[in-house]
Amino acid sequence: MKKKYFFILFLITSTLLYSQRGVKIGYIDTEYILENLPEYIQVSKRLEQKAGEWKKEIEERSRKIQIKKESLNSERILLTKDMIEEIEDNIMYDEEQLNEYQQKRFGPRGDLIIQKQQLIQPIQDQIFNALRELAKSRDYDFIFDKSADIVMLYSDKRYDLSDQILRTISRANNRKKLDSRKEKKEAQNENNLEEPRVVFKEDESKDENINDKKTENTNKKLTVKELLELRKQKNSNKRKVKD
Repeated sequence: MKKKYFFILFLITSTLLYSQRGVKIGYIDTEYILENLPEYIQVSKRLEQKAGEWKKEIEERSRKIQIKKESLNSERILLTKDMIEEIEDNIMYDEEQLNEYQQKRFGPRGDLIIQKQQLIQPIQDQIFNALRELAKSRDYDFIFDKSADIVMLYSDKRYDLSDQILRTISRANNRKKLDSRKEKKEAQNENNLEEPRVVFKEDESKDENINDKKTENTNKKLTVKELLELRKQKNSNKRKVKD
């Protein structure tokens, strides 16, 4: 009730202070914004999955403790006093450990709260930055959070800035995605560039040998006249040998 009166008094005081030029007031609904952000939905799913795993572990340990209690009750008549006390101490120890584990995971300072804060903090920073940008660009004097502790007795939809904040964050995220895609494409194009061909000495020597052979083959080609002269020379040599 005190918060309501404080909020009304604050609005009246603000209106009086800025009555000369008029007060520009708006509000947002943080819960609505978060529920419509894909990043927040992904974070929530991850946290729910992790919390589900912890709950299963707690249920399993609790079930084992219950089995021990039932077993003790059914065998109590057959056990000595010392044995019963020992089993009861073990059960009490298991219950204490389980309670500590529950507090560690789901307590006020547990892992679930800490991880939620760590994962949501960047998203909250996005909302705050978008809100500040909107307030400066459109000269808002006050912007309230409908989902916060301050109670909104009445709110006109005309002054709801939640969708504008969502659009601002979406544009910023889309720009980041485009930039990252552009960088990836540029890196891919650089990798796809053809590397210069390296010619090794062995390849050079092979090429030289091939060229030499071609030259030799070319040199071996004779004209018809040269072939006739060679035949005459051979025949004359043969006759000389016979003589």
